[in-house]
Amino acid sequence: MDLPSLDDLAVAGETVLVRADLNVPTRDGEVVDDFRIEASIGTINELRDGGATVVVASHLGRPDGVDPALSMAPVTERLGELGGFPVIQAPSVIGDIVEGVVERAPQDSVVVLENTRFEAGETNNDPEVADGLAALASLFVDDAFATAHRSHASNVGVAERLPAAAGRLYAAEVEAYDRLTGDTSRPYVVVMGGAKVSDKLRVIDALLPAVDLLLVGGGMCFTLFAAGGYEVGESLVDESMIDEVRDLLEGPHGAKIVLPEDVVVAESFAADAGHRVVPGTAIPDGTVGVDIGPGAIESFGSVVEEAARVFWNGPMGVFEWKPFRIGTAGIADAIAACEGFTMAGGGDLVAALRHLDMTGAVDHLSTGGGAGLAVLEGEKLPASVALEKWT
Repeated sequence: MDLPSLDDLAVAGETVLVRADLNVPTRDGEVVDDFRIEASIGTINELRDGGATVVVASHLGRPDGVDPALSMAPVTERLGELGGFPVIQAPSVIGDIVEGVVERAPQDSVVVLENTRFEAGETNNDPEVADGLAALASLFVDDAFATAHRSHASNVGVAERLPAAAGRLYAAEVEAYDRLTGDTSRPYVVVMGGAKVSDKLRVIDALLPAVDLLLVGGGMCFTLFAAGGYEVGESLVDESMIDEVRDLLEGPHGAKIVLPEDVVVAESFAADAGHRVVPGTAIPDGTVGVDIGPGAIESFGSVVEEAARVFWNGPMGVFEWKPFRIGTAGIADAIAACEGFTMAGGGDLVAALRHLDMTGAVDHLSTGGGAGLAVLEGEKLPASVALEKWT
């Protein structure tokens, strides 16, 4: 995909609105994981170094109206700490007061708008919200690939009103997904984990004709076991998806789906629960699946190591608890040993790899969960379509 880049913008002396993805977890007013903040700093600093005044827009969570618990204030503070530049927290998203804050901001500072979803019209691309955001700047840079599958005022709406380009992070994401999907080298292996099949059934259906093998772990594998007629004890099962999953397993590409030969089951869903390894097709009553087993780690890992392309989405187990993160760490080891192109994405998996200090195991660690899956489903991203008009 050919998108305009920062190289196409003359930013000196201009005010640039950057749609960043600063949607990070917070707890008690503190940022819990700053991966997305770190990833956004490169574009912001390049614009500052080029002589631009930078205004940053982002959402945080899913507020229903103005919610002080989802204010951008702690994110703004952390952005300044990581970036090493002065930051100014605007009191709201649009309006005369915000315009005044931007006009008075020193050039070397960064103004961060309040949570864009505090504006009711943000998520339906309301023209008034898009106009208000566009009034804050003369140029627009979209660096929030993670929201590219949404047609919101702060990405699509602004790109329809101001000369626009993709930021460095956005461009790197597009390039990585283009490489993954445009390459024809084999084998092409996809590893899927995470909790719910419903979140990923469409992408699995779209990927199956293209891949050589699809390895399934995490909580979602138990829905597939159940659809295959196996007992899964008390493991997580998405009952509403059983029929659709069964159709996939029995369909023309069902043989490409590989389930773990063994799994770790616990006596209860707790970090300190007693646990043991059992065959994936023979999960005892009264137990819950919490990770893939050592046999699955070995067999999945051998497939991954020999692949020419690997896409990994979702952890293999309950990585938050030390006894049940071995499967995720094992797949990360295999990815690190793979000589082909490797890519991982999805918020939970990124968090898991950061927790394991293994973010360097993959060639590209994507910030775009839903947007990346939309690309793999063959969808056109609304934000990219809006940017293309400026090519």
